[in-house]
Amino acid sequence: MSEAPIVVRVGAASDTGLRRRVNEDAFLADAPLFLVADGMGGHDAGDRASAAVVAEFARLVGAQSLGIDEMRAALRRARARVEAIASDGRAAGTTLTGVVVAEVGGVGYWLTVNVGDSRTYRFANGLLEQISVDHSVVQELIDAGVLTGADAGTDSRRNEITRAIGAGSDGQADYWMVPAEPGDRMLVCSDGLSGELDAVRLRDILESEPDPQQAATRLIHEALLHGGRDNVTAIVVDAVAVSGTDDLFDTAPAGARRSEADGDTRPRGGSRGES
Repeated sequence: MSEAPIVVRVGAASDTGLRRRVNEDAFLADAPLFLVADGMGGHDAGDRASAAVVAEFARLVGAQSLGIDEMRAALRRARARVEAIASDGRAAGTTLTGVVVAEVGGVGYWLTVNVGDSRTYRFANGLLEQISVDHSVVQELIDAGVLTGADAGTDSRRNEITRAIGAGSDGQADYWMVPAEPGDRMLVCSDGLSGELDAVRLRDILESEPDPQQAATRLIHEALLHGGRDNVTAIVVDAVAVSGTDDLFDTAPAGARRSEADGDTRPRGGSRGES
């Protein structure tokens, strides 16, 4: 069997948080998929919805790489599973974000997927970049110039999302193909992390913890120290080797700001995402 387009080291951690009784986050950290699903808080079956989505994508574990058509097909099946939960009279819903190992022309790529306001970041060359774009009311207001990033964390609409899997939304996922480089460090997380730690702190932790499992564990620990108001999940994925490049990365990767948020993530009433 040929080597995977991206050889990785991975760490993952999740916690219910200090104010929740149930952890509605679910995650998958098994090559070639590294995904986080955040069940919709305030809905009857958020934990079941996130678990159903992760279970559907887990069927793809073990492949060397995946393409966008396979991801779209899995997302359609996952949406059907969530809608089946909702048909029981429960308003089930979840977000989904993460990266998947992909290959184009013999070169390793990160195939990034996102629905909702969980986040995927890339840490490389000392810089932290948010790859995913939040599907949220406040993000739309920021894009329209109505709201500043500094004000977003205290806005009353900060937990309203405009796309989800289930929860009355038919909004589709966004996809990005990002060329991978040895030394890339990807962070996939629920908003329980990004709502407690700003991007400066995320970058500092990713920079200072060489081991991906230690980095993921520390991220969760610090989110709890900063309030732990929501379920919190983090996956840290390090690219050790990438096909189509000559380098092998064997040391820690070398480094935007998010205000605090509180309360449940919820869909905007009557909203429909783009196809």
